[in-house]
Amino acid sequence: MPVTGLKCLFTAMGNYASHPQPRERAANTVALVIVSNQPFYPLYIFWTVSPVIGPSFLTFLSTPLFGLVPAVMRRNSELGRCLLLSAGIGNTLLCRFVFGSASGVEAFLFPCLMLAILLFRRDEPLYAAGFTVLCFAVYALPVDAMAGPLHIYLPQEYAALQRLNFLSAASLTVLIGWLFARRQPDGPAEDETGTGRHT
Repeated sequence: MPVTGLKCLFTAMGNYASHPQPRERAANTVALVIVSNQPFYPLYIFWTVSPVIGPSFLTFLSTPLFGLVPAVMRRNSELGRCLLLSAGIGNTLLCRFVFGSASGVEAFLFPCLMLAILLFRRDEPLYAAGFTVLCFAVYALPVDAMAGPLHIYLPQEYAALQRLNFLSAASLTVLIGWLFARRQPDGPAEDETGTGRHT
Protein backbone atom coordinates (compact mmCIF):
# COMPACT_ATOMS: atom_id res chain seq x y z
CA MET A 1 0.00 0.00 0.00
CA PRO A 2 1.43 3.42 -0.94
CA VAL A 3 2.50 5.81 1.81
CA THR A 4 -0.42 8.11 0.98
CA GLY A 5 -2.83 5.22 1.41
CA LEU A 6 -1.36 4.37 4.80
CA LYS A 7 -1.66 7.98 5.91
CA CYS A 8 -5.30 8.03 4.85
CA LEU A 9 -5.93 4.76 6.70
CA PHE A 10 -4.34 6.01 9.93
CA THR A 11 -6.21 9.31 9.64
CA ALA A 12 -9.50 7.48 9.17
CA MET A 13 -8.79 5.24 12.17
CA GLY A 14 -7.85 8.26 14.27
CA ASN A 15 -11.05 10.02 13.33
CA TYR A 16 -13.09 6.91 14.08
CA ALA A 17 -11.46 6.53 17.52
CA SER A 18 -11.91 10.20 18.43
CA HIS A 19 -14.20 11.17 21.29
CA PRO A 20 -14.57 14.40 23.31
CA GLN A 21 -13.84 12.53 26.57
CA PRO A 22 -10.32 11.11 27.17
CA ARG A 23 -11.56 7.97 28.94
CA GLU A 24 -13.77 7.01 26.02
CA ARG A 25 -11.09 7.98 23.50
CA ALA A 26 -8.59 5.68 25.23
CA ALA A 27 -11.11 2.85 25.20
CA ASN A 28 -11.72 3.37 21.48
CA THR A 29 -7.98 3.25 20.82
CA VAL A 30 -7.67 -0.03 22.72
CA ALA A 31 -10.52 -1.53 20.71
CA LEU A 32 -8.99 -0.54 17.36
CA VAL A 33 -5.52 -1.75 18.37
CA ILE A 34 -7.07 -5.15 19.11
CA VAL A 35 -8.88 -5.11 15.75
CA SER A 36 -5.65 -4.30 13.90
CA ASN A 37 -3.73 -7.08 15.69
CA GLN A 38 -6.26 -9.92 15.57
CA PRO A 39 -5.57 -10.81 11.91
CA PHE A 40 -1.91 -11.41 12.81
CA TYR A 41 -2.63 -13.85 15.66
CA PRO A 42 -2.75 -16.92 13.37
CA LEU A 43 0.55 -15.80 11.82
CA TYR A 44 2.14 -15.45 15.25
CA ILE A 45 1.02 -18.99 16.05
CA PHE A 46 2.39 -20.24 12.73
CA TRP A 47 5.76 -18.55 13.26
CA THR A 48 6.27 -19.38 16.93
CA VAL A 49 4.09 -22.36 17.84
CA SER A 50 2.83 -24.69 15.12
CA PRO A 51 1.63 -24.79 11.50
CA VAL A 52 -1.78 -25.85 12.86
CA ILE A 53 -3.51 -22.47 12.98
CA GLY A 54 -7.09 -23.43 12.12
CA PRO A 55 -8.45 -23.04 15.68
CA SER A 56 -7.12 -19.48 15.89
CA PHE A 57 -9.47 -18.29 13.15
CA LEU A 58 -12.37 -18.57 15.60
CA THR A 59 -10.92 -15.57 17.44
CA PHE A 60 -12.12 -13.45 14.50
CA LEU A 61 -15.68 -13.87 15.77
CA SER A 62 -15.02 -11.06 18.24
CA THR A 63 -13.43 -8.69 15.70
CA PRO A 64 -16.71 -7.02 14.64
CA LEU A 65 -17.57 -6.38 18.30
CA PHE A 66 -14.28 -4.60 18.95
CA GLY A 67 -14.69 -2.70 15.69
CA LEU A 68 -18.12 -1.44 16.74
CA VAL A 69 -16.92 0.01 20.04
CA PRO A 70 -16.17 3.58 18.80
CA ALA A 71 -19.50 3.76 16.94
CA VAL A 72 -21.44 2.60 19.97
CA MET A 73 -19.37 4.86 22.24
CA ARG A 74 -20.56 7.93 20.34
CA ARG A 75 -24.18 7.04 21.00
CA ASN A 76 -23.87 5.78 24.56
CA SER A 77 -20.66 5.88 26.57
CA GLU A 78 -21.69 3.27 29.13
CA LEU A 79 -22.80 0.83 26.43
CA GLY A 80 -19.60 1.36 24.45
CA ARG A 81 -17.38 0.69 27.45
CA CYS A 82 -19.42 -2.36 28.40
CA LEU A 83 -19.16 -3.63 24.82
CA LEU A 84 -15.36 -3.39 24.91
CA LEU A 85 -15.13 -5.40 28.10
CA SER A 86 -17.77 -7.92 27.03
CA ALA A 87 -15.89 -8.52 23.76
CA GLY A 88 -12.59 -8.95 25.59
CA ILE A 89 -13.88 -11.31 28.25
CA GLY A 90 -16.01 -13.22 25.76
CA ASN A 91 -13.08 -13.66 23.37
CA THR A 92 -10.90 -14.94 26.20
CA LEU A 93 -13.56 -17.46 27.21
CA LEU A 94 -13.91 -18.60 23.61
CA CYS A 95 -10.15 -19.03 23.31
CA ARG A 96 -10.07 -21.09 26.50
CA PHE A 97 -12.51 -23.53 24.91
CA VAL A 98 -10.69 -23.48 21.55
CA PHE A 99 -7.13 -23.93 22.86
CA GLY A 100 -7.66 -25.33 26.36
CA SER A 101 -6.27 -24.07 29.65
CA ALA A 102 -2.79 -25.37 28.81
CA SER A 103 -2.47 -22.57 26.23
CA GLY A 104 -2.26 -19.87 28.91
CA VAL A 105 -4.79 -17.78 27.02
CA GLU A 106 -6.39 -16.75 30.31
CA ALA A 107 -3.53 -14.23 30.57
CA PHE A 108 -5.78 -11.95 28.51
CA LEU A 109 -8.00 -11.61 31.57
CA PHE A 110 -5.36 -9.30 33.07
CA PRO A 111 -5.95 -6.46 30.57
CA CYS A 112 -9.68 -7.10 31.03
CA LEU A 113 -9.29 -6.66 34.79
CA MET A 114 -7.36 -3.44 34.26
CA LEU A 115 -10.09 -2.15 31.96
CA ALA A 116 -12.76 -3.11 34.47
CA ILE A 117 -11.11 -0.77 36.98
CA LEU A 118 -10.16 2.07 34.64
CA LEU A 119 -13.13 2.30 32.29
CA PHE A 120 -15.77 3.28 34.80
CA ARG A 121 -16.28 6.44 36.80
CA ARG A 122 -16.69 6.75 40.55
CA ASP A 123 -20.47 6.71 40.23
CA GLU A 124 -20.34 3.45 38.23
CA PRO A 125 -18.93 1.01 40.81
CA LEU A 126 -21.41 -1.73 39.95
CA TYR A 127 -20.06 -1.95 36.40
CA ALA A 128 -16.49 -2.20 37.65
CA ALA A 129 -17.37 -4.79 40.28
CA GLY A 130 -19.54 -6.80 37.90
CA PHE A 131 -16.92 -7.09 35.17
CA THR A 132 -14.21 -7.84 37.73
CA VAL A 133 -16.25 -10.73 39.13
CA LEU A 134 -16.95 -11.91 35.58
CA CYS A 135 -13.22 -12.06 34.85
CA PHE A 136 -12.61 -14.27 37.87
CA ALA A 137 -15.61 -16.43 36.96
CA VAL A 138 -14.24 -16.99 33.45
CA TYR A 139 -10.87 -17.96 34.92
CA ALA A 140 -12.47 -20.38 37.39
CA LEU A 141 -14.67 -22.05 34.78
CA PRO A 142 -13.44 -25.66 34.30
CA VAL A 143 -13.38 -25.52 30.51
CA ASP A 144 -11.20 -28.61 30.12
CA ALA A 145 -13.78 -30.68 31.99
CA MET A 146 -16.57 -29.30 29.81
CA ALA A 147 -15.00 -29.71 26.36
CA GLY A 148 -11.63 -30.62 24.92
CA PRO A 149 -9.60 -28.18 22.80
CA LEU A 150 -10.01 -28.29 19.04
CA HIS A 151 -6.41 -29.42 18.60
CA ILE A 152 -3.95 -31.08 20.96
CA TYR A 153 -0.55 -29.44 20.59
CA LEU A 154 2.75 -30.97 21.65
CA PRO A 155 4.13 -30.01 25.10
CA GLN A 156 6.80 -27.75 23.59
CA GLU A 157 4.15 -26.15 21.38
CA TYR A 158 1.99 -25.43 24.41
CA ALA A 159 5.00 -23.84 26.09
CA ALA A 160 5.50 -21.61 23.05
CA LEU A 161 1.79 -20.78 22.96
CA GLN A 162 1.90 -19.80 26.62
CA ARG A 163 4.82 -17.45 25.93
CA LEU A 164 3.01 -15.93 22.96
CA ASN A 165 -0.20 -15.34 24.92
CA PHE A 166 1.66 -13.97 27.93
CA LEU A 167 3.66 -11.51 25.84
CA SER A 168 0.56 -10.44 23.90
CA ALA A 169 -1.51 -9.95 27.06
CA ALA A 170 1.35 -8.15 28.82
CA SER A 171 1.81 -5.80 25.84
CA LEU A 172 -1.92 -5.01 25.81
CA THR A 173 -1.90 -4.38 29.56
CA VAL A 174 1.04 -1.98 29.19
CA LEU A 175 -0.73 -0.17 26.35
CA ILE A 176 -3.88 0.23 28.45
CA GLY A 177 -1.90 1.55 31.39
CA TRP A 178 -0.01 4.00 29.16
CA LEU A 179 -3.16 5.29 27.45
CA PHE A 180 -5.00 5.89 30.70
CA ALA A 181 -1.96 7.32 32.48
CA ARG A 182 -1.41 9.97 29.81
CA ARG A 183 -5.05 10.98 29.40
CA GLN A 184 -6.17 14.32 30.83
CA PRO A 185 -8.90 14.35 33.46
CA ASP A 186 -12.38 13.95 32.01
CA GLY A 187 -13.17 17.56 32.83
CA PRO A 188 -14.75 19.19 35.86
CA ALA A 189 -15.12 17.06 38.96
CA GLU A 190 -18.85 16.66 38.37
CA ASP A 191 -18.09 14.55 35.28
CA GLU A 192 -16.84 11.82 37.61
CA THR A 193 -20.06 11.84 39.58
CA GLY A 194 -22.49 11.76 36.73
CA THR A 195 -23.45 15.38 36.12
CA GLY A 196 -22.20 16.84 32.89
CA ARG A 197 -21.47 13.36 31.55
CA HIS A 198 -21.23 12.96 27.81
CA THR A 199 -22.86 9.89 26.34
